[in-house]
Amino acid sequence: MVTAWRPPLSEEHRRKLALAKRVTAIGIAVNACLSSTKLLVGWLAHSTAVFADGLENAGDLFGSGLVLYALYVASRPPDKEHPYGHGRSETIAGLAVGFLLGASGIVICYESLRRLHTAAAIPHFYAIWPLVASVAVKSGSSLMKFGYGRRLGSAALQADAWHDGVEIVSGLIALSALALTLYDPAHFLAADRWGGFAVGLIVLITAFHVVRDTSDELMDAMPNDERIARIREVALSSPGVLGVEKTYARKTGLQYHVELHIEVDPNMTVQASHDLATSTRFSIREQLDWVADVVVHVEPFKQALSTSEK
Repeated sequence: MVTAWRPPLSEEHRRKLALAKRVTAIGIAVNACLSSTKLLVGWLAHSTAVFADGLENAGDLFGSGLVLYALYVASRPPDKEHPYGHGRSETIAGLAVGFLLGASGIVICYESLRRLHTAAAIPHFYAIWPLVASVAVKSGSSLMKFGYGRRLGSAALQADAWHDGVEIVSGLIALSALALTLYDPAHFLAADRWGGFAVGLIVLITAFHVVRDTSDELMDAMPNDERIARIREVALSSPGVLGVEKTYARKTGLQYHVELHIEVDPNMTVQASHDLATSTRFSIREQLDWVADVVVHVEPFKQALSTSEK
């Protein structure tokens, strides 16, 4: 027997999605300002490192736009074609951000190496200031997105936070390389180019981690042992549930959908076992806000069966 009705999005889930959208919108505005400033200053000041960092910010801008769109799609309620809801759009956006990071890293590395073999003008000193501002702004932005991403369980928001975290490291590397070039152009003129190349490598490493983590979610990776234990604990607290045979869970956006096999008295009536399955389902949803819904299967308690056979 299975309880399988799919509920609409809860108010708590809608609130989390709205908050994630606000955080992402703020990130888009920040990235738009940083990207345009770095690209312009990098071009005018003849700094490869600053220009490369600006390209990365442009990738951030596009990635944040994907995340925002995905969050709007994820806020749609379940329908006939999507009984589990539209939450996976948020995970897909996180994967897209990872691939975007990878493409950005390749372009940045290629451009930086290409410029090593071209005539180089000495960068202007004012190229430093966009990098200093970027490190400061991105530190706040990354902490904000990581905090909300973990709190809301948003893979896309956490992927975007990783992107911002890379910006901090890449900004420091670009700043160091540019400072070396400005300090001693005669010996370190190529440092600015190598700084851009290092930024590209960091972007590629981050892309690998983002793609790996979001791919796990798309392949229905189980939640951690602590969460599985909490599901079983809540199920066993329901009067009449004698055991939990199997527990599966898969993430669809910000929440998990759970499949649970509970064991009950084999002499229980169909109506009573159905009522118990329903009460267990609602108990888990009420106590665990990261669970969207539960499908409950009812099985006869194995220990009782083995005792009756004797």
